[in-house]
Amino acid sequence: MLNIRPIVRGKAKSPVEFGAKYDVSVDEKGHARLEKISFTPYHEGSVLKDAVERYRKRTGHYPERILAEQIYRTRANLQYSKEHGIRMSGPKLGKPRRTDARATKEGYRDNVDRIEVERFFSLDKHCNGAGLIMTRLEETTLSSIALSVFVTNLFAIPIRPYFLLYFGENGINAGSFHLLLFEDVA
Repeated sequence: MLNIRPIVRGKAKSPVEFGAKYDVSVDEKGHARLEKISFTPYHEGSVLKDAVERYRKRTGHYPERILAEQIYRTRANLQYSKEHGIRMSGPKLGKPRRTDARATKEGYRDNVDRIEVERFFSLDKHCNGAGLIMTRLEETTLSSIALSVFVTNLFAIPIRPYFLLYFGENGINAGSFHLLLFEDVA
């Protein structure tokens, strides 16, 4: 069974896109998690509350801030984040007011930090295969997307502290082997 989900995007290169739709959250350590993946259309704003609750369950506390796209800034999500003391990036609803220096600095910092999420999608699509998925079955497509997210997370792990040198004393067939572990002391 071929699972095709056409989306009219209106882009010049390809006005219609196909495939699964998925939401990813990136935590403060840079690790991404698949929050929702589906072939059926859904509004992305409905994913935010569940993602925040899963974050709280994992860490024991709510996040300090959420750096999200405009589509996640619904009234319900803004109210939810306000109730739990979470600052959500982006402009307030309603008529724009004159900006003060603090809000401008805060907005700039949020935009800079949000680049990490966009970078994840870029790496996932262009380097780790998410942009080249041509599978026909739903299960295979879902597995391919999950594996591309997994591989992107693997490459995000800093390997420097775990760098191992493996060598033998007298070549390949030596009886004595040594492992070295290098760690940065901070």
